[in-house]
Amino acid sequence: MFRQVLMGGLIAACLTASTAFGADQNRVLGTWKLVSYNVEVQSSGAKMPMMGQHPTGYAAFLPDGHVFFILTAEARKPAKTEQERAELLSTVVAYTGTYTVEGDKWTTHVEVAWNPEWVGTAQVRSFTLNGKYLEVLTPWRIMPNWADKGMTRSIITFERAQ
Repeated sequence: MFRQVLMGGLIAACLTASTAFGADQNRVLGTWKLVSYNVEVQSSGAKMPMMGQHPTGYAAFLPDGHVFFILTAEARKPAKTEQERAELLSTVVAYTGTYTVEGDKWTTHVEVAWNPEWVGTAQVRSFTLNGKYLEVLTPWRIMPNWADKGMTRSIITFERAQ
């Protein structure tokens, strides 16, 4: 009898945890269009639109637990030289992997990335849902695209795609 009660309790706890986790994950589920991408520099407090005033891109959180990000700066032009092709890397952020959501944070377990240093890492982001907007804050870190700025964090806004 005790074992049946214990097993029933464990099953109920697992179902409750699974439902709660699923509810968290469902909050970001879907496709999100990039609205703004600002960067704050830790040493000075300066905030700047490192991807321009009108960046482009999407984030897609799929029901199977995969996520895809492709974010690009405004006014990208086709490269004509090797140097220009190399410079284009600083105007894109692209990565994919699996994701989990807990409360107001999601973690992407990166499998493929524009920057090979990110492959195999866990990228944690804080977020707030504000109506149709997903407001995202990265932790302080040295971002490969603007490493010369030192420690920065990104402040990103997406709008739910229609």
